[in-house]
Amino acid sequence: KMYSPPPPFLPPNLIPDEANPSWMNKGDNAWQLTAATLVGLQSVPGLIILYGGAVKKKWAVNSAFMALYAFACVLICWVCWGYRLSFGDKLIPIWGRINIALSQHYLLEKAFLGNFPNATMVFFQFVFAAITLILIAGAVLGRMNFYAWMLFVPLWLTFSYTIGAYTIWSTDGWLSLAGMIDYSGGYVIHLSSGVAGFTAAYWVGPRLTKDRERFPPNNILLMLAGAGLLWMGWTGFNGGDPYAANIDASLAVLNTHVCAATSLLTWLILDILFFGKASVIGAVQGMTTGLVCITPAAGVVHGWAAIIMGICSGSIPWFTMMVVHKKSVLLQKVDDTMAVFHTHAVAGSLGGILTGLFANPKLCNLFYGKYGKYVGLFYGFHMGDFHNGFRQIGLQLIGILFVIVVNIVTTSLICLLVQLVVPLRMTEEDLEIGDEAAHGEEAYAIWGQGDRNENSRFSAYNDVEIGTPKAKGHVEMSET
Repeated sequence: KMYSPPPPFLPPNLIPDEANPSWMNKGDNAWQLTAATLVGLQSVPGLIILYGGAVKKKWAVNSAFMALYAFACVLICWVCWGYRLSFGDKLIPIWGRINIALSQHYLLEKAFLGNFPNATMVFFQFVFAAITLILIAGAVLGRMNFYAWMLFVPLWLTFSYTIGAYTIWSTDGWLSLAGMIDYSGGYVIHLSSGVAGFTAAYWVGPRLTKDRERFPPNNILLMLAGAGLLWMGWTGFNGGDPYAANIDASLAVLNTHVCAATSLLTWLILDILFFGKASVIGAVQGMTTGLVCITPAAGVVHGWAAIIMGICSGSIPWFTMMVVHKKSVLLQKVDDTMAVFHTHAVAGSLGGILTGLFANPKLCNLFYGKYGKYVGLFYGFHMGDFHNGFRQIGLQLIGILFVIVVNIVTTSLICLLVQLVVPLRMTEEDLEIGDEAAHGEEAYAIWGQGDRNENSRFSAYNDVEIGTPKAKGHVEMSET
C-alpha cells in the first residue's frame, strides 16, 4: 500500500495572514459585500429609474435626483456619526453613542456580529439606511422643495432612522433584547419609511390639483426596469441578514421571491376581477408589497408561510389602497405620491404581525442562536408554549406602535424645523413647470430634431451663449 502524506491543515488560500485574520471567513465576507452591493443597486439605479419613469414627465429629473442625492448624503452622514448611533456602544436603550466609523483601526476590527470586518458591516448597513430615505422621497415627489429635501435627509437619518435601527437591530437595543423579530427591516426600513413619508407628505402639502387628478407615468418600461432591479436586489436585502453565507440565507432568498411572486399574482387577479384590466402598475405594487411583507420574516418562516404571506400582502394592501383610501378623509387629504403608506407602512405592519404568527422556533434558532425565545403564536399553540407565543405577537405589536410614534413625532419636528430655513414646498409657479424650474434640466427632448428648448431662463448648463447683437463675432440664429 502506497503511503500518502497527510493533507496540510489548511489550504494555502485559507492560511491566516495580516490581511486575512483568523476570525474572518472569506466566504461570508465576500457574500456580505455582494449582498450590500445588490441592496445598493436597488437604490442606484433601481429606485432612481423607477421614480424617474413612474412620475409625470415634468417631474422625472427631480424625482430621480432626490433619490441620487439621498444616497450620497446618507453615506457621508453614516460614516461620520450614523453608524455608531445605530450600532455603536449603548448610550440609552434606544440609541448608541455618537462616534465616527472612519478610522483604519476601527474599520479593520471584527464587526459586532458575523465573521468579517467593521468596514463590511458599515457598508452593508449604509445601503439599508439609504434606501429608507429614498422610500420616504416617494411620498413627496412632485412638489417638495429640493433644498428642503437636502436638509431633511441628514436630519431624519440622525434623529429617526438611528433610533429605530438601534432599538430593533443592535444587540443592546430595547426591543432587540426583549425578543422582537425584524429579520431584515420590515419595521426599521419599511414601516418607518411608510409612516415618515406619509407624515412628511402631510406637512409638505399636496401636488397641484391637476397633477393629483392626472399623474401618468412618463415611461412605464423604465419604471419596470427599476422595479426589476428592486426585486432582484432583494436577494441581498434579505439574503444578507444572517451575516453569513449559510442555509438560513438560502431559505430567506427563496422565501423572499416566493412571497413576492405570490403577492404580484394576487394583486393582478384582484385588478382583473374588479377593474377588468391587468395593470402593470398594479403588478409592480403587488410585487412591492410582497417583498415588504416577507422582509421581517424571510429567514424564520417556512415556505408555505411565505405563500400565505404573499396572498395576504397582495390582498390587504390592495384593499386599503383601492377601497379604504377612497373612503378615508385623512388618506384623501394627504397626497402620498407613490402610495408609500400602503406599500410600505401597511405591508410592513402586516409582515410584522404575520411574523409573530408564523415564526418557527428552529429557524429562529438558526438566525438568533437562542432556541425557545422566539416562538410564533401558531407554534406556541402547537407546542403548548402559550406564554411565549402570545409574548411574541405582543412584542410585534409593541414594535409597530413604537415605530409609528417615533416617526410621526420626529418627522413632524424635522419638517417644522426645515420650514424655518426654507419652504417645504415649491412655489405654485415652479410646480406648474417642474424639472426645468427646479434644476434647469429636462428628462426628454421631444421637439424638433431632439434639440432642447432654446435659452431657457431656468437652465444653468445646457444653453450655449451665442453672443449679443453688439458682441464681436456674434452669430445670428435664423429660423428654418
